[in-house]
Formats: sequence, C-alpha cells, structure tokens
Amino acid sequence: MITRIAPLLVLLAALPGCEALKSLGKGEDKAPPGDLATEFAAPVETTSLEGMGAGQSVAALDQTSAAEKSAALAAPAQGGERALGKAVVALGSPAEQGLWVQTALVSAPTKGRVTASNGQSLAVELRPGTGGALMSLAAYQALGIALTELPEVTVYGP
Repeated sequence: MITRIAPLLVLLAALPGCEALKSLGKGEDKAPPGDLATEFAAPVETTSLEGMGAGQSVAALDQTSAAEKSAALAAPAQGGERALGKAVVALGSPAEQGLWVQTALVSAPTKGRVTASNGQSLAVELRPGTGGALMSLAAYQALGIALTELPEVTVYGP
C-alpha cells in the first residue's frame, strides 16, 4: 500500500514547481522569486586545456625513453633501503616528466623504488607530498598499469 502511495505523494509535492516551468521557452530570463537554483548558480566559465596535453596521445605526452624505463625496471634494490609503506597512487600531471612518485611517506626528494601488485619493481625519484600519492605517467607505463587504475604500490626508500 505504501509503495503505491509514495510515488503519488512525490508527484503532488512537485506540482507547485510546475509554475516555474511555464515560463520556459517564452523568452523570459527571470526565474520565479525564490528559485534557489538560479540564486546560487555560479556563472558558467569556459576553460581551455591548451598546453596541458588536451587531445594528445599518451606517447606524445610521455617523453621518457624506453631505455630509461628499461634501466629503471632492471635497477636492483639499493643496499639499506627499507619499505616505507604502501600507497594508493593516482596518475600525476603528464607535464611533469620522468619516473617519480609523490607521497607523504618522504619529507625530502630522494631515490627510491616502488613495487606494484603485478610484481614489477621500478626505480623512481620519491618526492614529498601531502594527501594522496601521485605517480608519473612514465612510471605507470613502465609498470604496465592502466592509466585509469588507482593501484596500490609498496614504496621503498632510504
């Protein structure tokens, strides 16, 4: 019984708002008084992604060479390194080239390494950050991670 009455009550509650719809299409620019959507709506601003890689392929954005990626994948673990922790990483700015991870697990730039859940290990520059961790486009590609993933990596450093 209630499941039949609830939709009817929703329709009845919406009827007073129908007056606002009558002015649509009549060229009236003013909304009825008390229309909160109009009162608090921010003006629409257009933005441009020029210079930020809009419409460019991943290969065009990533300037790190295949040789650099291979060397970083083949780099052995450094003596004295330790696991600093795990971090879920998001894709960092494609404008920042190189193999890096920005994380709150370090307080100063240093050399380190990350290991992905697929077993791949990569030598990277560890950069200090706050909030969520970010990883470079080149590091994502070197580790074979899809750009839409938010993978968990283990971060190693001095």
